[in-house]
Amino acid sequence: MGVTARVNYHIKSVSPQAFLVDADGLKGSLVAPELVNKTVNVQDARNGEFKFAFNRDGIVFNASPTKVNVADESNDWRRIYEEEIQRLLKKEIGAQEVIVFDHTIRIDEPDAVRRPARNVHSDYSQSVAEQRLVDLLGENQAERFRNGGFGFVNVWRPIGSPVKSSPLGFIHPGSMQPEDWMTIDVVYPDRRGQVLGVAANRKHQWFYLSEMHPDEVAIFNVYDSRGLPQLAHSALDLTQDGTGPEPRKSIESRTLVRYN
Repeated sequence: MGVTARVNYHIKSVSPQAFLVDADGLKGSLVAPELVNKTVNVQDARNGEFKFAFNRDGIVFNASPTKVNVADESNDWRRIYEEEIQRLLKKEIGAQEVIVFDHTIRIDEPDAVRRPARNVHSDYSQSVAEQRLVDLLGENQAERFRNGGFGFVNVWRPIGSPVKSSPLGFIHPGSMQPEDWMTIDVVYPDRRGQVLGVAANRKHQWFYLSEMHPDEVAIFNVYDSRGLPQLAHSALDLTQDGTGPEPRKSIESRTLVRYN
Protein backbone atom coordinates (compact mmCIF):
# COMPACT_ATOMS: atom_id res chain seq x y z
CA MET A 1 0.00 0.00 0.00
CA GLY A 2 1.38 3.40 -0.99
CA VAL A 3 1.03 6.93 0.32
CA THR A 4 1.86 10.32 -1.17
CA ALA A 5 4.36 12.84 0.17
CA ARG A 6 5.93 16.17 -0.67
CA VAL A 7 9.69 16.38 -1.14
CA ASN A 8 12.11 19.11 -2.24
CA TYR A 9 14.20 18.12 -5.23
CA HIS A 10 17.25 20.10 -6.31
CA ILE A 11 17.37 21.94 -9.64
CA LYS A 12 20.49 21.84 -11.78
CA SER A 13 22.00 25.23 -12.42
CA VAL A 14 24.93 26.66 -14.36
CA SER A 15 25.71 28.80 -11.30
CA PRO A 16 27.57 27.25 -8.33
CA GLN A 17 25.33 26.30 -5.43
CA ALA A 18 26.54 26.00 -1.84
CA PHE A 19 25.25 25.55 1.70
CA LEU A 20 26.88 27.57 4.47
CA VAL A 21 27.16 25.63 7.73
CA ASP A 22 28.25 26.74 11.19
CA ALA A 23 28.76 24.83 14.42
CA ASP A 24 25.02 24.75 15.12
CA GLY A 25 23.98 23.37 11.76
CA LEU A 26 22.52 24.78 8.59
CA LYS A 27 22.23 28.57 8.82
CA GLY A 28 21.83 29.77 5.27
CA SER A 29 23.67 29.64 1.99
CA LEU A 30 26.28 31.37 -0.12
CA VAL A 31 24.15 30.82 -3.18
CA ALA A 32 20.85 29.25 -2.20
CA PRO A 33 20.47 25.81 -3.78
CA GLU A 34 17.48 25.82 -6.08
CA LEU A 35 14.70 23.50 -4.92
CA VAL A 36 11.36 22.46 -6.33
CA ASN A 37 8.60 20.87 -4.26
CA LYS A 38 7.09 17.73 -5.78
CA THR A 39 4.47 15.17 -4.83
CA VAL A 40 5.75 11.58 -4.98
CA ASN A 41 4.24 8.16 -4.41
CA VAL A 42 5.88 6.28 -1.54
CA GLN A 43 5.72 2.54 -0.89
CA ASP A 44 5.71 1.20 2.66
CA ALA A 45 8.54 -1.29 3.11
CA ARG A 46 6.49 -3.06 5.79
CA ASN A 47 4.22 -4.34 3.03
CA GLY A 48 7.01 -6.38 1.48
CA GLU A 49 6.98 -4.91 -2.04
CA PHE A 50 10.71 -4.24 -1.77
CA LYS A 51 13.08 -6.91 -0.46
CA PHE A 52 16.31 -5.29 0.66
CA ALA A 53 19.83 -6.68 0.85
CA PHE A 54 22.56 -4.27 1.91
CA ASN A 55 25.20 -5.78 -0.35
CA ARG A 56 22.91 -5.24 -3.35
CA ASP A 57 20.72 -2.23 -2.51
CA GLY A 58 22.85 -0.34 0.02
CA ILE A 59 20.10 -0.33 2.66
CA VAL A 60 18.48 -2.60 5.21
CA PHE A 61 15.98 -2.07 8.03
CA ASN A 62 16.75 -3.93 11.22
CA ALA A 63 15.34 -4.58 14.69
CA SER A 64 18.08 -3.36 17.01
CA PRO A 65 17.10 -2.32 20.57
CA THR A 66 19.56 -0.12 22.44
CA LYS A 67 20.39 -0.21 26.14
CA VAL A 68 20.90 3.53 26.43
CA ASN A 69 18.96 6.78 26.26
CA VAL A 70 20.50 8.62 23.32
CA ALA A 71 18.60 11.80 24.21
CA ASP A 72 20.51 12.13 27.50
CA GLU A 73 22.36 15.45 27.29
CA SER A 74 25.18 14.13 29.49
CA ASN A 75 26.54 12.10 26.55
CA ASP A 76 27.16 9.19 28.93
CA TRP A 77 25.40 7.00 26.36
CA ARG A 78 27.93 7.50 23.60
CA ARG A 79 30.46 4.76 24.41
CA ILE A 80 27.85 2.03 24.85
CA TYR A 81 25.82 3.17 21.84
CA GLU A 82 28.86 3.26 19.59
CA GLU A 83 29.82 -0.25 20.68
CA GLU A 84 26.28 -1.37 19.79
CA ILE A 85 26.60 0.19 16.35
CA GLN A 86 29.97 -1.46 15.78
CA ARG A 87 28.56 -4.90 16.61
CA LEU A 88 25.47 -4.26 14.49
CA LEU A 89 27.38 -3.28 11.35
CA LYS A 90 29.85 -6.13 11.67
CA LYS A 91 26.95 -8.56 11.88
CA GLU A 92 24.53 -7.04 9.36
CA ILE A 93 26.73 -5.67 6.57
CA GLY A 94 29.97 -7.61 6.97
CA ALA A 95 32.12 -4.69 8.13
CA GLN A 96 35.51 -5.74 9.48
CA GLU A 97 36.14 -2.45 11.27
CA VAL A 98 33.72 0.33 12.24
CA ILE A 99 34.58 3.88 13.30
CA VAL A 100 31.64 5.94 14.60
CA PHE A 101 32.58 9.59 14.15
CA ASP A 102 29.42 11.67 14.45
CA HIS A 103 25.91 11.71 15.91
CA THR A 104 23.20 14.18 14.88
CA ILE A 105 19.94 14.46 16.79
CA ARG A 106 17.10 16.02 14.79
CA ILE A 107 13.79 17.30 16.15
CA ASP A 108 11.00 18.51 13.89
CA GLU A 109 10.28 21.73 15.76
CA PRO A 110 10.74 25.30 14.46
CA ASP A 111 13.33 26.24 17.11
CA ALA A 112 15.30 22.98 17.04
CA VAL A 113 19.06 23.22 16.49
CA ARG A 114 18.86 20.54 13.81
CA ARG A 115 15.60 19.82 12.01
CA PRO A 116 14.98 16.95 9.57
CA ALA A 117 16.70 17.57 6.24
CA ARG A 118 14.02 18.33 3.67
CA ASN A 119 16.11 18.24 0.50
CA VAL A 120 16.65 15.10 -1.58
CA HIS A 121 20.33 14.26 -1.32
CA SER A 122 23.10 11.87 -0.40
CA ASP A 123 25.93 12.81 1.92
CA TYR A 124 29.19 12.39 -0.01
CA SER A 125 30.68 12.89 -3.44
CA GLN A 126 33.62 10.63 -4.29
CA SER A 127 36.23 13.34 -3.80
CA VAL A 128 34.81 14.37 -0.43
CA ALA A 129 34.59 10.74 0.74
CA GLU A 130 38.25 10.24 -0.12
CA GLN A 131 39.23 13.42 1.72
CA ARG A 132 37.06 12.55 4.74
CA LEU A 133 38.77 9.16 4.92
CA VAL A 134 42.16 10.86 5.21
CA ASP A 135 40.87 13.50 7.63
CA LEU A 136 39.59 10.80 9.99
CA LEU A 137 42.48 8.33 9.76
CA GLY A 138 45.58 9.94 8.32
CA GLU A 139 47.12 8.80 5.04
CA ASN A 140 48.74 5.57 6.31
CA GLN A 141 45.60 4.15 7.88
CA ALA A 142 43.49 5.46 4.99
CA GLU A 143 45.50 3.28 2.60
CA ARG A 144 44.72 0.23 4.73
CA PHE A 145 40.99 0.99 4.41
CA ARG A 146 41.30 1.52 0.64
CA ASN A 147 42.94 -1.86 0.19
CA GLY A 148 39.98 -3.75 1.62
CA GLY A 149 37.32 -1.39 0.35
CA PHE A 150 35.60 1.18 2.56
CA GLY A 151 32.28 2.90 2.92
CA PHE A 152 30.45 5.59 4.82
CA VAL A 153 27.29 4.13 6.35
CA ASN A 154 24.58 5.91 8.34
CA VAL A 155 22.54 4.34 11.13
CA TRP A 156 19.22 6.15 11.67
CA ARG A 157 16.95 5.57 14.68
CA PRO A 158 13.80 7.23 16.07
CA ILE A 159 14.03 8.62 19.60
CA GLY A 160 11.39 8.34 22.29
CA SER A 161 8.30 7.32 20.35
CA PRO A 162 7.28 5.88 16.96
CA VAL A 163 7.58 8.24 14.00
CA LYS A 164 4.14 9.58 13.08
CA SER A 165 5.23 12.45 10.83
CA SER A 166 8.17 13.55 8.65
CA PRO A 167 9.63 10.03 8.39
CA LEU A 168 12.86 9.37 6.52
CA GLY A 169 12.26 8.29 2.92
CA PHE A 170 14.56 6.81 0.30
CA ILE A 171 14.73 6.41 -3.47
CA HIS A 172 15.30 2.84 -4.60
CA PRO A 173 18.78 2.91 -6.18
CA GLY A 174 17.58 0.83 -9.12
CA SER A 175 15.35 3.73 -10.19
CA MET A 176 18.10 6.36 -10.09
CA GLN A 177 19.81 7.62 -13.25
CA PRO A 178 23.39 9.00 -13.35
CA GLU A 179 22.14 12.37 -14.59
CA ASP A 180 19.88 12.73 -11.51
CA TRP A 181 22.87 13.59 -9.30
CA MET A 182 24.55 16.98 -8.91
CA THR A 183 27.31 18.20 -6.60
CA ILE A 184 26.59 21.01 -4.14
CA ASP A 185 29.33 22.56 -2.01
CA VAL A 186 28.98 22.65 1.77
CA VAL A 187 31.13 25.35 3.36
CA TYR A 188 32.09 24.84 7.02
CA PRO A 189 34.10 27.28 9.18
CA ASP A 190 37.20 25.10 8.82
CA ARG A 191 36.72 23.09 5.62
CA ARG A 192 34.75 22.71 2.41
CA GLY A 193 32.74 19.60 1.59
CA GLN A 194 30.15 18.48 -0.92
CA VAL A 195 26.82 16.72 -0.89
CA LEU A 196 25.04 15.18 -3.84
CA GLY A 197 21.74 16.82 -4.64
CA VAL A 198 19.09 14.93 -6.60
CA ALA A 199 17.00 16.26 -9.49
CA ALA A 200 13.38 15.21 -9.98
CA ASN A 201 12.71 12.16 -12.13
CA ARG A 202 9.32 10.52 -12.60
CA LYS A 203 11.00 7.10 -12.61
CA HIS A 204 12.08 7.41 -8.98
CA GLN A 205 10.64 4.74 -6.71
CA TRP A 206 10.29 6.10 -3.19
CA PHE A 207 9.92 3.96 -0.06
CA TYR A 208 9.97 4.25 3.73
CA LEU A 209 9.27 2.09 6.78
CA SER A 210 6.04 3.26 8.36
CA GLU A 211 5.90 4.22 12.05
CA MET A 212 9.46 3.23 12.82
CA HIS A 213 9.98 2.89 16.56
CA PRO A 214 13.10 3.32 18.72
CA ASP A 215 13.92 -0.39 18.58
CA GLU A 216 14.32 -0.20 14.80
CA VAL A 217 17.10 1.28 12.66
CA ALA A 218 17.68 2.07 9.02
CA ILE A 219 21.22 1.18 7.92
CA PHE A 220 22.03 2.88 4.64
CA ASN A 221 25.04 3.53 2.46
CA VAL A 222 26.11 7.08 1.58
CA TYR A 223 29.39 6.18 -0.15
CA ASP A 224 31.16 2.94 -1.06
CA SER A 225 34.55 2.62 -2.73
CA ARG A 226 33.52 -0.75 -4.20
CA GLY A 227 30.59 0.74 -6.10
CA LEU A 228 27.71 -0.24 -3.79
CA PRO A 229 24.76 2.13 -4.41
CA GLN A 230 24.41 5.18 -2.19
CA LEU A 231 20.92 6.09 -1.07
CA ALA A 232 19.23 9.34 -1.98
CA HIS A 233 17.04 10.32 0.95
CA SER A 234 14.94 13.07 2.53
CA ALA A 235 12.38 13.68 5.23
CA LEU A 236 8.90 13.07 3.82
CA ASP A 237 5.98 15.41 4.41
CA LEU A 238 3.29 12.78 4.10
CA THR A 239 -0.08 13.88 2.79
CA GLN A 240 -1.54 11.64 5.47
CA ASP A 241 0.88 12.74 8.23
CA GLY A 242 -0.30 11.63 11.63
CA THR A 243 -0.27 13.74 14.74
CA GLY A 244 1.64 12.11 17.54
CA PRO A 245 2.14 13.34 21.11
CA GLU A 246 5.64 14.51 20.15
CA PRO A 247 7.33 15.78 16.98
CA ARG A 248 9.59 13.40 15.11
CA LYS A 249 12.87 12.94 16.96
CA SER A 250 15.71 10.89 15.55
CA ILE A 251 19.43 10.26 15.76
CA GLU A 252 21.63 9.54 12.79
CA SER A 253 25.06 8.11 13.46
CA ARG A 254 27.73 8.40 10.78
CA THR A 255 30.27 5.65 10.45
CA LEU A 256 33.33 4.76 8.42
CA VAL A 257 33.60 1.04 7.75
CA ARG A 258 36.34 -1.18 6.36
CA TYR A 259 35.50 -4.33 4.43
CA ASN A 260 37.70 -7.35 3.81
